[in-house]
Amino acid sequence: MATHVLFESSSGYAIFEVKLKEEIGARTKAIQDSMDDLAKFSKMVSLISFSPFKSAAHALENANDVSEGLVSEYLQSLLELNLSKPAKKSGIKLAVADPGLAASIKETCKIDCDTSESSQELIRGVRLHAGKLLKGMQDEDIIKAQLGLGHSYSRAKLKFNVNRIDNMIIQAIALLDQLDKDVNLFSMRIREWYGYHFPELVKIVPDNYQYARAAQFIGDKDKLDEEKLHDLAAILDDDMTRAQNVLDAARGSMGASLSEIDMLNINIFATRVVSLAEYRKELTDYLSEKMNQVAPNLTALLGERIGARLISHAGSLTNLSKYPASTVQILGAEKALFRALKTKGNTPKYGLLYHSSFIGRAGPKFKGRISRFLANKCSIASRIDCFIDTPTPKFGEALREQVEERLNFFETGVPPSKNTDAIRKVLDQLTLEDEAGSDDEDKMDDEPVLPLLEPSPTKKDRKKKRKSDDMDVDEDEDEEEPVKKVKLSKEEKKALKKAAKKEKKEKAKEDGVEAETGEKKSKKDKKEKKEKKKSKS
Repeated sequence: MATHVLFESSSGYAIFEVKLKEEIGARTKAIQDSMDDLAKFSKMVSLISFSPFKSAAHALENANDVSEGLVSEYLQSLLELNLSKPAKKSGIKLAVADPGLAASIKETCKIDCDTSESSQELIRGVRLHAGKLLKGMQDEDIIKAQLGLGHSYSRAKLKFNVNRIDNMIIQAIALLDQLDKDVNLFSMRIREWYGYHFPELVKIVPDNYQYARAAQFIGDKDKLDEEKLHDLAAILDDDMTRAQNVLDAARGSMGASLSEIDMLNINIFATRVVSLAEYRKELTDYLSEKMNQVAPNLTALLGERIGARLISHAGSLTNLSKYPASTVQILGAEKALFRALKTKGNTPKYGLLYHSSFIGRAGPKFKGRISRFLANKCSIASRIDCFIDTPTPKFGEALREQVEERLNFFETGVPPSKNTDAIRKVLDQLTLEDEAGSDDEDKMDDEPVLPLLEPSPTKKDRKKKRKSDDMDVDEDEDEEEPVKKVKLSKEEKKALKKAAKKEKKEKAKEDGVEAETGEKKSKKDKKEKKEKKKSKS
Protein backbone atom coordinates (compact mmCIF):
# COMPACT_ATOMS: atom_id res chain seq x y z
CA MET A 1 0.00 0.00 0.00
CA ALA A 2 1.35 3.44 -0.98
CA THR A 3 2.23 5.83 1.81
CA HIS A 4 2.95 8.86 -0.43
CA VAL A 5 1.74 10.15 -3.79
CA LEU A 6 3.80 11.92 -6.46
CA PHE A 7 1.72 14.29 -8.59
CA GLU A 8 3.29 15.76 -11.73
CA SER A 9 1.31 18.80 -12.84
CA SER A 10 1.94 21.50 -15.42
CA SER A 11 2.84 23.91 -12.62
CA GLY A 12 5.25 21.75 -10.64
CA TYR A 13 5.77 18.60 -8.57
CA ALA A 14 3.69 17.86 -5.48
CA ILE A 15 4.11 15.15 -2.81
CA PHE A 16 1.12 14.05 -0.72
CA GLU A 17 1.01 11.79 2.31
CA VAL A 18 -1.67 9.10 2.38
CA LYS A 19 -3.54 9.10 5.71
CA LEU A 20 -6.53 6.86 5.03
CA LYS A 21 -6.88 4.24 2.31
CA GLU A 22 -9.28 1.36 1.89
CA GLU A 23 -7.94 -1.53 -0.20
CA ILE A 24 -10.63 -4.17 0.29
CA GLY A 25 -13.59 -1.92 -0.52
CA ALA A 26 -11.81 0.23 -3.09
CA ARG A 27 -14.22 -0.82 -5.87
CA THR A 28 -17.39 -0.16 -3.89
CA LYS A 29 -19.62 2.73 -4.87
CA ALA A 30 -19.18 4.51 -1.53
CA ILE A 31 -15.39 4.65 -1.87
CA GLN A 32 -15.64 5.76 -5.50
CA ASP A 33 -18.04 8.56 -4.50
CA SER A 34 -15.70 9.63 -1.70
CA MET A 35 -12.94 10.15 -4.30
CA ASP A 36 -15.16 12.72 -6.05
CA ASP A 37 -16.07 14.51 -2.81
CA LEU A 38 -13.42 17.06 -1.79
CA ALA A 39 -14.39 17.05 1.90
CA LYS A 40 -13.92 13.28 2.16
CA PHE A 41 -10.88 13.05 -0.11
CA SER A 42 -9.03 15.83 1.77
CA LYS A 43 -9.06 13.54 4.84
CA MET A 44 -7.38 10.76 2.86
CA VAL A 45 -4.33 12.77 1.69
CA SER A 46 -2.43 15.81 2.91
CA LEU A 47 0.08 17.99 1.05
CA ILE A 48 3.68 17.67 2.24
CA SER A 49 5.52 19.72 -0.36
CA PHE A 50 4.79 21.56 -3.61
CA SER A 51 7.70 22.73 -5.78
CA PRO A 52 6.59 24.93 -8.70
CA PHE A 53 8.58 25.23 -11.92
CA LYS A 54 10.77 28.29 -12.38
CA SER A 55 9.72 29.14 -15.94
CA ALA A 56 7.93 27.78 -19.02
CA ALA A 57 11.21 26.39 -20.38
CA HIS A 58 11.86 24.63 -17.07
CA ALA A 59 8.36 23.13 -17.17
CA LEU A 60 8.91 21.90 -20.74
CA GLU A 61 12.24 20.30 -19.79
CA ASN A 62 10.68 18.41 -16.88
CA ALA A 63 7.67 17.39 -18.99
CA ASN A 64 10.02 15.87 -21.57
CA ASP A 65 11.88 13.98 -18.83
CA VAL A 66 8.63 12.63 -17.38
CA SER A 67 7.38 11.52 -20.82
CA GLU A 68 10.65 9.64 -21.43
CA GLY A 69 10.66 8.08 -17.94
CA LEU A 70 13.71 10.01 -16.67
CA VAL A 71 14.28 11.56 -13.25
CA SER A 72 15.45 15.16 -13.53
CA GLU A 73 17.75 16.77 -10.97
CA TYR A 74 14.89 18.99 -9.82
CA LEU A 75 12.63 16.01 -9.06
CA GLN A 76 15.47 14.04 -7.49
CA SER A 77 16.32 16.88 -5.08
CA LEU A 78 12.64 17.19 -4.12
CA LEU A 79 12.29 13.47 -3.41
CA GLU A 80 15.53 13.28 -1.42
CA LEU A 81 14.53 16.33 0.61
CA ASN A 82 11.09 15.04 1.61
CA LEU A 83 11.26 11.23 1.52
CA SER A 84 14.80 10.23 2.49
CA LYS A 85 14.37 10.49 6.27
CA PRO A 86 16.12 7.64 8.12
CA ALA A 87 13.17 6.92 10.40
CA LYS A 88 10.70 6.46 7.59
CA LYS A 89 13.00 5.16 4.87
CA SER A 90 12.03 1.53 5.27
CA GLY A 91 8.26 2.16 5.28
CA ILE A 92 8.00 4.67 2.42
CA LYS A 93 6.16 3.59 -0.72
CA LEU A 94 5.54 6.21 -3.43
CA ALA A 95 2.54 6.07 -5.76
CA VAL A 96 3.61 7.04 -9.32
CA ALA A 97 1.43 7.21 -12.44
CA ASP A 98 4.02 6.16 -15.06
CA PRO A 99 5.72 2.73 -14.63
CA GLY A 100 8.83 3.93 -16.52
CA LEU A 101 9.23 6.91 -14.21
CA ALA A 102 8.65 4.64 -11.21
CA ALA A 103 11.50 2.35 -12.28
CA SER A 104 13.83 5.34 -12.72
CA ILE A 105 12.94 6.72 -9.28
CA LYS A 106 13.59 3.34 -7.66
CA GLU A 107 16.96 3.11 -9.41
CA THR A 108 18.20 6.64 -8.70
CA CYS A 109 16.61 7.53 -5.35
CA LYS A 110 16.27 3.99 -3.88
CA ILE A 111 12.61 4.61 -3.07
CA ASP A 112 10.01 1.86 -3.45
CA CYS A 113 7.31 2.83 -5.97
CA ASP A 114 3.80 1.52 -6.57
CA THR A 115 1.89 1.73 -9.87
CA SER A 116 -1.04 -0.53 -8.94
CA GLU A 117 -4.70 0.26 -9.55
CA SER A 118 -5.25 1.57 -6.01
CA SER A 119 -2.37 4.03 -6.48
CA GLN A 120 -3.85 5.17 -9.79
CA GLU A 121 -7.14 5.89 -8.02
CA LEU A 122 -5.35 8.10 -5.49
CA ILE A 123 -3.55 9.99 -8.28
CA ARG A 124 -6.89 10.42 -10.07
CA GLY A 125 -8.40 12.00 -6.97
CA VAL A 126 -5.41 14.32 -6.52
CA ARG A 127 -5.65 15.39 -10.19
CA LEU A 128 -9.39 16.02 -9.80
CA HIS A 129 -9.01 18.26 -6.75
CA ALA A 130 -5.58 19.73 -7.54
CA GLY A 131 -6.89 23.32 -7.59
CA LYS A 132 -8.08 23.00 -3.97
CA LEU A 133 -5.32 20.77 -2.56
CA LEU A 134 -2.35 22.79 -3.87
CA LYS A 135 -1.87 25.88 -1.72
CA GLY A 136 -1.60 29.16 -3.55
CA MET A 137 -3.06 27.72 -6.77
CA GLN A 138 -6.45 28.15 -8.40
CA ASP A 139 -8.30 26.20 -11.08
CA GLU A 140 -7.81 29.00 -13.62
CA ASP A 141 -4.03 29.02 -13.01
CA ILE A 142 -3.79 25.26 -13.54
CA ILE A 143 -5.81 25.43 -16.78
CA LYS A 144 -3.60 28.24 -18.13
CA ALA A 145 -0.44 26.32 -17.21
CA GLN A 146 -1.78 23.15 -18.86
CA LEU A 147 -2.65 25.05 -22.04
CA GLY A 148 0.75 26.75 -22.29
CA LEU A 149 2.70 23.57 -21.53
CA GLY A 150 0.58 21.58 -23.99
CA HIS A 151 1.33 24.01 -26.83
CA SER A 152 5.06 24.14 -26.10
CA TYR A 153 5.31 20.36 -25.63
CA SER A 154 3.50 19.63 -28.91
CA ARG A 155 5.61 22.21 -30.75
CA ALA A 156 8.83 20.67 -29.42
CA LYS A 157 7.74 17.15 -30.34
CA LEU A 158 6.93 18.23 -33.89
CA LYS A 159 10.18 20.16 -34.17
CA PHE A 160 12.35 17.27 -33.01
CA ASN A 161 10.33 14.52 -34.70
CA VAL A 162 12.66 11.89 -36.13
CA ASN A 163 10.14 10.88 -38.82
CA ARG A 164 9.45 14.38 -40.14
CA ILE A 165 11.24 13.62 -43.44
CA ASP A 166 9.28 10.39 -43.78
CA ASN A 167 6.06 12.37 -43.45
CA MET A 168 6.86 14.23 -46.67
CA ILE A 169 7.21 10.90 -48.49
CA ILE A 170 3.98 9.58 -46.99
CA GLN A 171 2.03 12.66 -48.05
CA ALA A 172 3.61 12.68 -51.53
CA ILE A 173 2.82 9.03 -52.32
CA ALA A 174 -0.74 9.42 -50.98
CA LEU A 175 -1.27 12.48 -53.19
CA LEU A 176 0.33 10.74 -56.18
CA ASP A 177 -2.01 7.75 -55.87
CA GLN A 178 -4.98 10.09 -55.60
CA LEU A 179 -3.80 12.07 -58.62
CA ASP A 180 -3.52 8.88 -60.68
CA LYS A 181 -7.17 8.10 -59.98
CA ASP A 182 -8.31 11.68 -60.61
CA VAL A 183 -6.35 12.11 -63.85
CA ASN A 184 -7.72 8.83 -65.23
CA LEU A 185 -11.27 9.75 -64.22
CA PHE A 186 -11.05 13.27 -65.66
CA SER A 187 -9.44 11.96 -68.85
CA MET A 188 -12.38 9.62 -69.40
CA ARG A 189 -14.74 12.52 -68.74
CA ILE A 190 -13.03 14.79 -71.29
CA ARG A 191 -13.13 11.97 -73.84
CA GLU A 192 -16.87 11.56 -73.39
CA TRP A 193 -17.56 15.28 -73.33
CA TYR A 194 -15.42 16.27 -76.32
CA GLY A 195 -16.39 13.04 -78.11
CA TYR A 196 -19.82 14.48 -78.88
CA HIS A 197 -18.10 17.11 -81.00
CA PHE A 198 -15.12 15.16 -82.42
CA PRO A 199 -15.54 11.36 -81.88
CA GLU A 200 -12.80 10.32 -84.34
CA LEU A 201 -10.02 11.89 -82.22
CA VAL A 202 -10.12 9.03 -79.66
CA LYS A 203 -8.77 6.42 -82.08
CA ILE A 204 -6.08 8.69 -83.50
CA VAL A 205 -4.83 9.96 -80.09
CA PRO A 206 -5.24 7.16 -77.50
CA ASP A 207 -2.98 8.73 -74.82
CA ASN A 208 -4.94 10.60 -72.13
CA TYR A 209 -2.48 13.48 -71.69
CA GLN A 210 -2.06 14.04 -75.42
CA TYR A 211 -5.81 13.81 -75.96
CA ALA A 212 -6.48 16.53 -73.36
CA ARG A 213 -3.83 18.79 -74.92
CA ALA A 214 -5.16 18.14 -78.43
CA ALA A 215 -8.73 18.90 -77.34
CA GLN A 216 -7.52 22.09 -75.68
CA PHE A 217 -5.62 23.12 -78.82
CA ILE A 218 -8.21 22.17 -81.45
CA GLY A 219 -11.36 23.48 -79.79
CA ASP A 220 -13.92 23.80 -82.57
CA LYS A 221 -13.03 21.23 -85.24
CA ASP A 222 -14.38 23.40 -88.02
CA LYS A 223 -11.67 26.02 -87.34
CA LEU A 224 -8.81 23.53 -87.69
CA ASP A 225 -6.77 24.18 -90.84
CA GLU A 226 -3.34 23.48 -92.31
CA GLU A 227 -1.77 26.51 -90.57
CA LYS A 228 -2.20 24.80 -87.18
CA LEU A 229 -0.76 21.53 -88.46
CA HIS A 230 2.81 22.06 -87.15
CA ASP A 231 1.62 23.09 -83.68
CA LEU A 232 -0.64 20.05 -83.56
CA ALA A 233 2.28 17.81 -84.60
CA ALA A 234 4.37 19.26 -81.73
CA ILE A 235 1.66 18.13 -79.31
CA LEU A 236 1.65 14.62 -80.88
CA ASP A 237 5.41 14.02 -80.44
CA ASP A 238 6.32 15.70 -83.78
CA ASP A 239 4.35 13.12 -85.75
CA MET A 240 3.17 14.84 -88.94
CA THR A 241 1.26 11.82 -90.21
CA ARG A 242 -0.91 11.68 -87.10
CA ALA A 243 -1.46 15.42 -87.28
CA GLN A 244 -2.56 15.09 -90.92
CA ASN A 245 -4.88 12.24 -89.94
CA VAL A 246 -6.45 14.46 -87.27
CA LEU A 247 -6.97 17.23 -89.85
CA ASP A 248 -8.55 14.83 -92.33
CA ALA A 249 -10.80 13.36 -89.63
CA ALA A 250 -11.89 16.85 -88.54
CA ARG A 251 -12.95 17.74 -92.06
CA GLY A 252 -15.09 14.63 -92.43
CA SER A 253 -16.19 14.23 -88.80
CA MET A 254 -19.64 12.98 -87.84
CA GLY A 255 -19.69 14.89 -84.53
CA ALA A 256 -22.34 17.43 -83.57
CA SER A 257 -21.63 21.14 -83.52
CA LEU A 258 -21.50 22.83 -80.09
CA SER A 259 -22.26 26.34 -78.94
CA GLU A 260 -19.58 28.76 -77.80
CA ILE A 261 -20.44 28.43 -74.11
CA ASP A 262 -20.24 24.62 -74.32
CA MET A 263 -16.89 24.78 -76.10
CA LEU A 264 -15.61 27.27 -73.53
CA ASN A 265 -16.45 24.90 -70.65
CA ILE A 266 -14.83 21.97 -72.45
CA ASN A 267 -11.70 24.06 -73.01
CA ILE A 268 -11.53 25.10 -69.33
CA PHE A 269 -11.93 21.50 -68.21
CA ALA A 270 -9.24 20.34 -70.65
CA THR A 271 -6.79 22.91 -69.24
CA ARG A 272 -7.50 21.59 -65.73
CA VAL A 273 -6.79 18.02 -66.82
CA VAL A 274 -3.54 19.10 -68.50
CA SER A 275 -2.42 21.03 -65.43
CA LEU A 276 -3.16 18.05 -63.19
CA ALA A 277 -1.16 15.73 -65.45
CA GLU A 278 1.78 18.14 -65.48
CA TYR A 279 1.66 18.52 -61.70
CA ARG A 280 1.65 14.72 -61.41
CA LYS A 281 4.95 14.59 -63.31
CA GLU A 282 6.46 17.24 -61.02
CA LEU A 283 5.26 15.32 -57.96
CA THR A 284 6.85 12.12 -59.29
CA ASP A 285 10.20 13.90 -59.62
CA TYR A 286 9.85 15.31 -56.11
CA LEU A 287 9.08 11.86 -54.70
CA SER A 288 12.08 10.26 -56.43
CA GLU A 289 14.36 12.99 -55.09
CA LYS A 290 13.06 12.56 -51.53
CA MET A 291 13.31 8.78 -51.69
CA ASN A 292 16.93 8.97 -52.88
CA GLN A 293 17.72 11.22 -49.91
CA VAL A 294 15.84 9.31 -47.18
CA ALA A 295 15.96 5.67 -48.33
CA PRO A 296 18.47 5.31 -51.19
CA ASN A 297 19.02 1.56 -50.70
CA LEU A 298 15.31 0.75 -50.64
CA THR A 299 14.88 2.89 -53.75
CA ALA A 300 17.72 1.12 -55.56
CA LEU A 301 16.20 -2.25 -54.66
CA LEU A 302 12.49 -1.67 -55.36
CA GLY A 303 12.05 1.75 -56.97
CA GLU A 304 10.54 4.99 -55.71
CA ARG A 305 6.85 4.10 -55.85
CA ILE A 306 6.95 0.69 -54.13
CA GLY A 307 9.47 1.84 -51.50
CA ALA A 308 7.35 4.91 -50.71
CA ARG A 309 4.22 2.75 -50.41
CA LEU A 310 5.99 0.43 -47.96
CA ILE A 311 7.10 3.41 -45.83
CA SER A 312 3.60 4.90 -45.98
CA HIS A 313 1.93 1.63 -45.01
CA ALA A 314 4.34 1.08 -42.10
CA GLY A 315 3.96 4.68 -40.87
CA SER A 316 7.65 5.61 -41.06
CA LEU A 317 11.01 4.28 -42.14
CA THR A 318 11.81 3.47 -38.50
CA ASN A 319 8.70 1.31 -38.18
CA LEU A 320 9.51 -0.44 -41.46
CA SER A 321 13.04 -1.20 -40.28
CA LYS A 322 11.63 -2.82 -37.13
CA TYR A 323 9.39 -5.19 -39.09
CA PRO A 324 10.64 -8.73 -39.75
CA ALA A 325 10.89 -9.96 -43.33
CA SER A 326 7.74 -12.07 -42.95
CA THR A 327 5.72 -8.93 -42.12
CA VAL A 328 7.26 -6.95 -44.99
CA GLN A 329 6.33 -9.76 -47.36
CA ILE A 330 2.57 -9.50 -46.71
CA LEU A 331 2.48 -5.76 -45.96
CA GLY A 332 -0.62 -4.47 -47.71
CA ALA A 333 -2.46 -7.83 -47.74
CA GLU A 334 -3.76 -7.76 -44.17
CA LYS A 335 -7.37 -8.39 -45.15
CA ALA A 336 -6.45 -11.47 -47.16
CA LEU A 337 -4.26 -12.72 -44.32
CA PHE A 338 -6.94 -12.44 -41.64
CA ARG A 339 -9.57 -13.89 -43.97
CA ALA A 340 -7.28 -16.87 -44.63
CA LEU A 341 -6.66 -17.34 -40.91
CA LYS A 342 -10.38 -17.14 -40.19
CA THR A 343 -11.39 -19.59 -42.92
CA LYS A 344 -8.26 -21.76 -42.45
CA GLY A 345 -7.29 -21.26 -46.08
CA ASN A 346 -4.01 -20.44 -47.82
CA THR A 347 -2.30 -17.30 -46.57
CA PRO A 348 -1.21 -14.67 -49.13
CA LYS A 349 2.32 -14.85 -50.55
CA TYR A 350 2.82 -11.12 -51.13
CA GLY A 351 1.26 -7.72 -50.56
CA LEU A 352 2.70 -4.47 -51.93
CA LEU A 353 5.76 -6.36 -53.18
CA TYR A 354 3.60 -7.91 -55.90
CA HIS A 355 4.05 -4.73 -57.98
CA SER A 356 7.81 -5.29 -58.12
CA SER A 357 9.29 -6.33 -61.46
CA PHE A 358 11.11 -9.26 -59.83
CA ILE A 359 7.89 -11.08 -58.98
CA GLY A 360 6.52 -10.42 -62.45
CA ARG A 361 9.63 -11.94 -64.03
CA ALA A 362 9.54 -15.06 -61.85
CA GLY A 363 7.65 -18.16 -62.94
CA PRO A 364 4.34 -19.17 -61.35
CA LYS A 365 6.04 -21.80 -59.19
CA PHE A 366 8.68 -19.41 -57.87
CA LYS A 367 6.62 -16.28 -57.12
CA GLY A 368 6.25 -17.17 -53.44
CA ARG A 369 9.94 -18.00 -53.06
CA ILE A 370 11.16 -14.84 -54.79
CA SER A 371 8.74 -12.69 -52.74
CA ARG A 372 10.12 -14.18 -49.53
CA PHE A 373 13.69 -13.58 -50.74
CA LEU A 374 12.84 -10.02 -51.83
CA ALA A 375 11.19 -9.24 -48.47
CA ASN A 376 14.37 -10.37 -46.72
CA LYS A 377 16.43 -7.94 -48.82
CA CYS A 378 13.89 -5.15 -48.24
CA SER A 379 14.19 -5.50 -44.46
CA ILE A 380 18.00 -5.34 -44.73
CA ALA A 381 17.87 -2.27 -47.00
CA SER A 382 15.39 -0.42 -44.75
CA ARG A 383 17.53 -1.06 -41.67
CA ILE A 384 20.64 0.20 -43.43
CA ASP A 385 18.78 3.34 -44.57
CA CYS A 386 17.39 3.96 -41.08
CA PHE A 387 20.58 3.60 -39.07
CA ILE A 388 23.43 4.54 -41.45
CA ASP A 389 25.22 7.85 -40.91
CA THR A 390 26.18 8.58 -44.53
CA PRO A 391 23.42 7.37 -46.90
CA THR A 392 24.61 5.59 -50.04
CA PRO A 393 22.68 3.48 -52.59
CA LYS A 394 25.47 0.93 -53.06
CA PHE A 395 24.06 -1.51 -50.51
CA GLY A 396 20.72 -1.50 -52.34
CA GLU A 397 22.46 -2.11 -55.65
CA ALA A 398 24.31 -5.10 -54.14
CA LEU A 399 21.05 -6.49 -52.75
CA ARG A 400 19.40 -5.99 -56.15
CA GLU A 401 22.18 -8.02 -57.76
CA GLN A 402 21.50 -10.79 -55.23
CA VAL A 403 17.82 -10.86 -56.23
CA GLU A 404 18.86 -11.03 -59.89
CA GLU A 405 21.15 -13.95 -59.05
CA ARG A 406 18.25 -15.63 -57.25
CA LEU A 407 16.11 -15.35 -60.37
CA ASN A 408 18.92 -16.91 -62.40
CA PHE A 409 19.19 -19.67 -59.79
CA PHE A 410 15.65 -20.80 -60.60
CA GLU A 411 16.63 -21.20 -64.25
CA THR A 412 20.28 -22.31 -64.17
CA GLY A 413 20.79 -23.63 -60.62
CA VAL A 414 23.76 -21.36 -59.85
CA PRO A 415 23.42 -20.32 -56.15
CA PRO A 416 23.45 -16.57 -55.37
CA SER A 417 26.12 -14.90 -53.25
CA LYS A 418 25.70 -14.64 -49.49
CA ASN A 419 24.76 -11.47 -47.63
CA THR A 420 28.09 -11.29 -45.84
CA ASP A 421 30.05 -11.47 -49.09
CA ALA A 422 27.90 -8.89 -50.88
CA ILE A 423 27.98 -6.38 -48.03
CA ARG A 424 31.69 -6.96 -47.45
CA LYS A 425 32.39 -5.98 -51.07
CA VAL A 426 30.41 -2.76 -50.63
CA LEU A 427 32.26 -1.94 -47.40
CA ASP A 428 35.59 -2.50 -49.13
CA GLN A 429 34.56 -0.17 -51.94
CA LEU A 430 33.50 2.51 -49.48
CA THR A 431 36.75 2.27 -47.53
CA LEU A 432 38.74 2.52 -50.77
CA GLU A 433 36.77 5.61 -51.78
CA ASP A 434 37.36 7.19 -48.37
CA GLU A 435 41.06 6.47 -48.58
CA ALA A 436 41.29 7.88 -52.10
CA GLY A 437 39.38 11.03 -51.17
CA SER A 438 41.25 11.77 -47.93
CA ASP A 439 44.59 13.57 -47.99
CA ASP A 440 45.59 12.96 -44.35
CA GLU A 441 47.31 9.76 -43.31
CA ASP A 442 45.28 9.53 -40.12
CA LYS A 443 42.13 8.86 -42.11
CA MET A 444 43.61 5.82 -43.80
CA ASP A 445 42.71 3.45 -40.94
CA ASP A 446 39.06 4.41 -40.54
CA GLU A 447 36.57 1.74 -39.62
CA PRO A 448 34.02 0.62 -42.24
CA VAL A 449 30.61 2.27 -42.39
CA LEU A 450 28.80 -0.79 -41.05
CA PRO A 451 30.71 -3.31 -38.93
CA LEU A 452 29.85 -6.89 -39.78
CA LEU A 453 28.84 -9.17 -36.95
CA GLU A 454 30.16 -12.70 -36.88
CA PRO A 455 27.48 -15.33 -37.44
CA SER A 456 26.16 -16.91 -34.27
CA PRO A 457 27.10 -20.58 -33.76
CA THR A 458 24.51 -23.14 -34.79
CA LYS A 459 23.26 -26.07 -32.72
CA LYS A 460 25.69 -28.46 -34.43
CA ASP A 461 28.64 -26.20 -33.58
CA ARG A 462 27.53 -26.05 -29.93
CA LYS A 463 27.25 -29.86 -29.72
CA LYS A 464 30.74 -30.23 -31.20
CA LYS A 465 32.12 -27.79 -28.64
CA ARG A 466 30.50 -29.68 -25.77
CA LYS A 467 31.90 -33.01 -26.99
CA SER A 468 35.40 -31.60 -27.35
CA ASP A 469 35.22 -30.07 -23.84
CA ASP A 470 34.10 -33.38 -22.33
CA MET A 471 36.90 -35.32 -24.02
CA ASP A 472 39.48 -32.63 -23.11
CA VAL A 473 40.58 -32.31 -26.72
CA ASP A 474 42.35 -29.10 -27.70
CA GLU A 475 41.30 -28.09 -31.17
CA ASP A 476 43.65 -26.01 -33.27
CA GLU A 477 42.43 -22.72 -34.63
CA ASP A 478 43.58 -23.36 -38.19
CA GLU A 479 41.80 -26.64 -38.85
CA GLU A 480 40.89 -27.78 -42.30
CA GLU A 481 37.27 -27.78 -43.30
CA PRO A 482 35.48 -31.11 -42.77
CA VAL A 483 35.27 -33.28 -45.85
CA LYS A 484 31.75 -33.73 -47.16
CA LYS A 485 30.31 -37.25 -46.96
CA VAL A 486 30.08 -39.08 -50.24
CA LYS A 487 26.67 -40.58 -50.97
CA LEU A 488 26.82 -44.41 -51.20
CA SER A 489 24.62 -46.69 -53.21
CA LYS A 490 22.40 -49.36 -51.62
CA GLU A 491 24.76 -52.22 -52.56
CA GLU A 492 27.76 -50.45 -51.00
CA LYS A 493 25.78 -49.82 -47.80
CA LYS A 494 24.80 -53.53 -47.60
CA ALA A 495 28.43 -54.61 -48.10
CA LEU A 496 29.56 -52.27 -45.29
CA LYS A 497 26.88 -53.63 -42.96
CA LYS A 498 27.95 -57.25 -43.66
CA ALA A 499 31.59 -56.40 -42.98
CA ALA A 500 30.63 -54.73 -39.70
CA LYS A 501 28.63 -57.83 -38.64
CA LYS A 502 31.57 -60.12 -39.39
CA GLU A 503 33.89 -57.96 -37.28
CA LYS A 504 31.41 -58.08 -34.39
CA LYS A 505 31.19 -61.93 -34.59
CA GLU A 506 34.99 -62.31 -34.62
CA LYS A 507 35.31 -60.04 -31.63
CA ALA A 508 32.63 -62.02 -29.78
CA LYS A 509 34.47 -65.32 -30.49
CA GLU A 510 37.77 -63.87 -29.26
CA ASP A 511 36.06 -62.60 -26.11
CA GLY A 512 34.52 -66.08 -25.52
CA VAL A 513 37.90 -67.87 -25.87
CA GLU A 514 39.52 -65.42 -23.46
CA ALA A 515 36.70 -65.96 -21.00
CA GLU A 516 37.12 -69.78 -21.16
CA THR A 517 40.90 -69.59 -20.60
CA GLY A 518 40.28 -67.22 -17.69
CA GLU A 519 37.85 -69.67 -16.05
CA LYS A 520 40.31 -72.58 -16.45
CA LYS A 521 43.10 -70.56 -14.83
CA SER A 522 40.87 -69.61 -11.91
CA LYS A 523 39.94 -73.31 -11.32
CA LYS A 524 43.60 -74.38 -11.33
CA ASP A 525 44.45 -71.65 -8.81
CA LYS A 526 41.69 -72.82 -6.49
CA LYS A 527 42.88 -76.44 -6.65
CA GLU A 528 46.46 -75.44 -5.88
CA LYS A 529 45.31 -73.38 -2.87
CA LYS A 530 43.32 -76.37 -1.50
CA GLU A 531 46.28 -78.75 -1.89
CA LYS A 532 48.58 -76.30 -0.07
CA LYS A 533 46.16 -76.07 2.84
CA LYS A 534 45.93 -79.86 3.09
CA SER A 535 49.72 -80.27 3.05
CA LYS A 536 50.08 -77.66 5.83
CA SER A 537 47.46 -79.36 7.97
